[in-house]
Amino acid sequence: MKVNDFERRRFLQLAAGSFLGVSMDSLFAAAGDASALAPREKPAKQLIYLYMAGGMSHIDTFDLKTGNENQGSTRAINTKLDGLQVTSHLPNLAKHADKLCVVNSLTSTAGDHEKGNYFMHTSYEQRATIRHPGLGAWNQKMNGKLNPTMPGSVFIGKESRFHGSGGFFEPEFEPLAISEPKSGLKHSRSFVQDDRLARRLNLANDLDAEFLERYHTKPIRAYGEMYDDAVRLMESPDLNAFNINKEDDKTRARYGEDPFGQGCLLARRLIESDVRTVEVSFSGWDTHSNNFTSMPLLCQTMDQAVAALLEDLESIGKLDDTVVVLTTEFGRTPKVNRNMGRDHYPQAFTSVVAGGGFKEGYVYGKTSEGAEEVVENPVTIPDFNATIAYALGIPIDQVLYSSSKRPFTVAHKGTPVLDLFA
Repeated sequence: MKVNDFERRRFLQLAAGSFLGVSMDSLFAAAGDASALAPREKPAKQLIYLYMAGGMSHIDTFDLKTGNENQGSTRAINTKLDGLQVTSHLPNLAKHADKLCVVNSLTSTAGDHEKGNYFMHTSYEQRATIRHPGLGAWNQKMNGKLNPTMPGSVFIGKESRFHGSGGFFEPEFEPLAISEPKSGLKHSRSFVQDDRLARRLNLANDLDAEFLERYHTKPIRAYGEMYDDAVRLMESPDLNAFNINKEDDKTRARYGEDPFGQGCLLARRLIESDVRTVEVSFSGWDTHSNNFTSMPLLCQTMDQAVAALLEDLESIGKLDDTVVVLTTEFGRTPKVNRNMGRDHYPQAFTSVVAGGGFKEGYVYGKTSEGAEEVVENPVTIPDFNATIAYALGIPIDQVLYSSSKRPFTVAHKGTPVLDLFA
C-alpha cells in the first residue's frame, strides 16, 4: 500500500468516530421525572472549555490576597471591574474583566492530578469499571450537532487524559483530537482524484454488502455511517475551518504563537463553523517548585490567548451564544513550600466563565484572608458542571443508562448556581 493511501485511510479510521449525528433512540434510554428546574428560555449553543492542566494557582491569578504573607511576590493590578484585582501577569484579561464571571469558591475532594482531572471533566469519581462522558459529549448527545458535516466536539492539545471524552456513550460522541493546532487536521485530503476515490469506496461497499446484510445491527451500521461522514468532511469546504493558516499574521500574533494561543485561535474558527464543543488544554501549571518564576510565563500565554478569544467572539457576535470556561483540577497551597513552590490544594480554588448568559463583571464566592478555605458560597465540582450544563440547555436531571443499565446524569448530584446568570 502506498504511504498516501495509508495516511488517507488512517484519517478515515481516526476521524470517523466523531462525525455521526445524534440519535436518542440509542443504546442509552432516557428516564426519570421531569426536572423541578425550568430550562433556560434561550440557552447557549456552544462551549469552549479552556483547561489549565496541572492545577492553576488561585492566589496567583484571580484570588489575590494583597498584604497577606501567603501572597508571596505576586503583585496585583486593578481591572475594569471595581473590587476585582488580578495578578499583574494578566494585563489583557484585566481590560476584559467586564466580560468575566469569576468563581472564587470552588472546592473539591480530589487532590491528585488524575482523579482531579477526571472529576472536573465528568462530575464522577474515577472508577476502573466505567468511563463517564464529559460535558462535550453530553452537549452533543442532548442537543445534537449544529453543523452535520463537522464533528460534534474537538479536543486541541497534548494533555489528552480524560479530556471531555465520550465515556460510555456511542463512538460518535468521542471528540476529534488535534495535538498540533498549526498542523490542523492531518491526512484529511484525498490523494487521488474524486472519481477514483468514489470507485474505491463503491468497491469497499460491494465487498461489505454480504457482511452488512447478515449482521444488520445498529453498531455495525453506525461504523458505515461514520465512514460516510468522514468522507463528506474531506470533500466539504468546512474542512478549511481547521486551517489556521487562513488567518492573517496580525491575528495569529494577537493570540500568541505558542500551541495554546494557536489552539484558542483554532477554537474560534471551529465555533464559527458551528462545532458544538471545543476544548483547548494548556499544561504546565503544576508549580511545586519555582512558582514565582513559572507563573509569569504561564499567565502571559493564557492572558494573551484568552483575551484575544473573548474579543473576537464578541466582535463576530458569538459570545452570547457560547459558554467560555477557564478551569483546572484544583488550586495550589496558599503557603509557599521550601522550594518556593505551591503544592496541590483542592480545598479552595478559582474558575472563570464568560459569555453564554453569565453575569458580566461579577465575582462569586470568597475565600479566607489567606485563601486557605472557602468562607462564602462554596461551589462543588458537580455544582460547577451543573451550572455549565444548565447554561447549555442540558437537562440536569435527565437520566441516561449505560450498557450495564446503570443510571447517570450530566452533573452527579450537582445543583446549578443560578446567581451566576444575568
